[in-house]
Amino acid sequence: MNLNQTLENLRVSYQKHTLDIQDCDDDPVKQFNRWLEEAVKSECDEPNALILSTIKQNRPHARTVLLKGLHEGNFVFYTNYLSAKGDEINENPNVCLTFLWLPLHRQVRIEGVAKKVADEISDDYFQKRPRDNQLGAMASPQSKKVQSRDELERLFKETELKFSQEQELKRPLHWGGFAVEANYFEFWQGRQSRMHDRIIYEKNNDSWEKSRLAP
Repeated sequence: MNLNQTLENLRVSYQKHTLDIQDCDDDPVKQFNRWLEEAVKSECDEPNALILSTIKQNRPHARTVLLKGLHEGNFVFYTNYLSAKGDEINENPNVCLTFLWLPLHRQVRIEGVAKKVADEISDDYFQKRPRDNQLGAMASPQSKKVQSRDELERLFKETELKFSQEQELKRPLHWGGFAVEANYFEFWQGRQSRMHDRIIYEKNNDSWEKSRLAP
């Protein structure tokens, strides 16, 4: 069997859970929190991992990042502001976040607008990171071309040596958090025969409207 045949025959029967609109919380953030807690309990790999999708010059870009907080209902992740994703968000702050929890046969898609978090939030999280992670954020010219792995190792060691006498490292100004204020949610629950449950929330002024979509 060749690869295409293998792919054509790959199928999973989704029958672990159901999702009825009347059982969904009126607040999509509370509904998300409920599902995230269940994902954590399911022991799936990195339940806070998400695909961040951005647009630059009418071209889509996507990569995996980690959700590191919910502040006032906004979804927070951290990165180098000078990285590709930082540049893309600066040009177009409209983004999409996609969470996939395979053990539960669930997916959540969130659309919204990203903006930098307050400096004190970034400072606070930076201090909670392991020292090596702090040094990596300081040393790496994220998204820039480098000649080799050796160059990366050299940059890290130089940074490590430079700050070896400092007990507490300060957050570099080029590194910090983005908070995504959501205006659309889709909760997807896999069901049998591809008749999946899809419940969406759309922002209408200061309230949310729930609807069901056909799979």
